[in-house]
Amino acid sequence: MDQRRRQKQLALLLLFAVSACGGDNEADERGIGAQCIKTEDCDVDLLQVCLPFKGGYCGELGCTKDADCVEDAACIRHTDGMNYCFRTCVDKPNCNANRDVENESNCSSSVDFVEGAMGRKACVPPS
Repeated sequence: MDQRRRQKQLALLLLFAVSACGGDNEADERGIGAQCIKTEDCDVDLLQVCLPFKGGYCGELGCTKDADCVEDAACIRHTDGMNYCFRTCVDKPNCNANRDVENESNCSSSVDFVEGAMGRKACVPPS
């Protein structure tokens, strides 16, 4: 009987540990870079809007510095002349947890970081 009880306790402990591991990326939690159709699909409490890129892109418009963006996002000066908070990334899978295959973003260092690249990359939505 003690062994069965220990197994249950271990199972509960493992379940708790696994659930505690997720959600530590603020960009994921806030949906930065997620696909959208309308602004209501994004976290409007944080002033996110559905940006007009292919597949939509939940982000913030008009940033002037990285501090205007949530953690794990950066202020990017886009080729359209606007500044957006785009999710930062290490590689492409970081960009597409909340995007369909046909609307994948690319993890690129070839973007204009408002505060300088500092070795970073950002999730660039398709045009």
